[in-house]
Amino acid sequence: MNQLQRTVTRYLDDEAAMVAFGRALGAHLRGGATVFLEGNLGVGKTTFCRGVLRAFGHRGAVKSPTYTLVEPYDIDSGTVYHFDLYRLGDPEELEFMGVRDYFAPGQVCLVEWPARGRGVLPSPDLIVSVSVQVDPVKFVSGRSVAVIAQTQRGEKILQLLERPVTELPGM
Repeated sequence: MNQLQRTVTRYLDDEAAMVAFGRALGAHLRGGATVFLEGNLGVGKTTFCRGVLRAFGHRGAVKSPTYTLVEPYDIDSGTVYHFDLYRLGDPEELEFMGVRDYFAPGQVCLVEWPARGRGVLPSPDLIVSVSVQVDPVKFVSGRSVAVIAQTQRGEKILQLLERPVTELPGM
């Protein structure tokens, strides 16, 4: 198996578990990373982003930036950018908003619906794929979340994510 295709997969029962897993990943994104979030409408991509932002100390609301395309979250160590490209008409629109400036080294960029920006967006360090999954024991719907490394930086983040976590910073 190609080392850069390492995948960490988790089954998450509910919204709280989705936020907690996002927070666990977010704890390892300091120093910058580009994360693409894939999955159907309503599967919990923004909920996952809320967890990532909690790891950076953000306590306010986290909304999907569907109409603004990007929502910056100023935190002590810089800015986390949350993109939602669902309503993007053409990837070239990203060029008009200076999208390349957002993806500077050291920045954390979370991108929902990245396929709509293909050809303009940089390659991701990680792809987070979210899908609905039915728990065969409990017969309830949860989410399957697969995090796939795409770069050496992504690989390092996954190695850290796989370590046992006793307590996340700020908990």
